[in-house]
Amino acid sequence: MGLEEHLPAGFLLTTVEKWAGYARSRSMFPAFFGLACCAYEVIQTGGPRHDLARFGMEKTGATPRQADLMIVAGRVSQKMAPVMRQIYDQMPEPKWVIAMGACASSGGMFNNYAVVQGADHIVPVDIYLPGCPPRPEMLLDAILKLHDKIHHTRLGANRDREISELERARLRQQPLCHPRGA
Repeated sequence: MGLEEHLPAGFLLTTVEKWAGYARSRSMFPAFFGLACCAYEVIQTGGPRHDLARFGMEKTGATPRQADLMIVAGRVSQKMAPVMRQIYDQMPEPKWVIAMGACASSGGMFNNYAVVQGADHIVPVDIYLPGCPPRPEMLLDAILKLHDKIHHTRLGANRDREISELERARLRQQPLCHPRGA
């Protein structure tokens, strides 16, 4: 990553963490992966009425090598799944994903062999945005929540400790449903 990864824990990290979190959250470059009707709502969000430029996202490039946010809008077919994974792999670290719409979040009404039942089967998703299709205001709210999440992300040794604590807490959680015969 950068200088902050090589600093020992507690050495200027409170101010570096706050500054880096603020800078990362206010200068995101999105890569829109519009696959269906939700893509129209993403396009409308970039228009003058909702104006993504207010949130530092006016640069929407066609290359994933400059993007750090992927917005998956619409249903993901089995044929598009490898393409989506390739685009995600080409994005530099750190990177985030928003699954926009019921189809991108869970497959929506398309429960068949041709549609992937959620983008999280292909790429790790940070924010799920429900709706069919979700309104541009909902996308802006999801982006603001992602900004808050990025702003409070720890760096260096603190980040590694936070990740391991979260992993341990999730492993201790009980499953929501128990399989039959268990």
